[in-house]
Amino acid sequence: MDKCKIEELLSGFSLFKDMDSGEWNRMAEISLERDWRKGSIIFHQDDPLTNVYFIAKGMVKIFKNDVNGKEQVVAILKEGDMFPHVGFFRKGGYPAYAEALKDSTLIVVPVSGFEKVLIENPELSIKVFRVLGEKIADLQDRLEAQILNNSYEQIIKLLLRLSKTHGDVLQDGLVRVKMVFTNKDLANMIGSTRETVSRTLTRLRRTGLLKTDAKGNLLFHPEELLDELI
Repeated sequence: MDKCKIEELLSGFSLFKDMDSGEWNRMAEISLERDWRKGSIIFHQDDPLTNVYFIAKGMVKIFKNDVNGKEQVVAILKEGDMFPHVGFFRKGGYPAYAEALKDSTLIVVPVSGFEKVLIENPELSIKVFRVLGEKIADLQDRLEAQILNNSYEQIIKLLLRLSKTHGDVLQDGLVRVKMVFTNKDLANMIGSTRETVSRTLTRLRRTGLLKTDAKGNLLFHPEELLDELI
């Protein structure tokens, strides 16, 4: 793939918007564009950590398996996101699995090359560390929810997180979360069961706090769900 096309794809990432032409050229020289079909594994847990990925198109699931083989979803990533977030200045293997949830186009950047770009561009390094800080804060919030909240509250908090990362704001503050996730996916995000998620979503629909459109997307007002946590 030519460098101009890679630069065009990278320009869609807020992380790189302030780079100058020389920095664009450097990134394009070390980057590759690759496509993954829906359901294909991008990397396996404990594979040698060699690349950082940027999602130009599609959606990616990051997950781990516990000792019993149960899947635990770490993150659902969309266009504009990068992963893995532990890929910088770290030796060893990938900490989880990555799977394409849709046909996806990714920019593949070798860790060694990207680390050099970060060292040469302090402002870019600061942006990356801000992203890492946000991910750490999110993981802390999720751990706190598992410790302090019951299943009903955890699912509400999950819907609120999804409204921020995968939601579209409609009229009157109504949020639509496109249901690219199954109830099993939602359960695996919080360490629950599909049955518990199904019961809770049914309860929320019955009370009018949650609606579903013709395409199966979830509709709700975040402030109404927040009231359930008080």
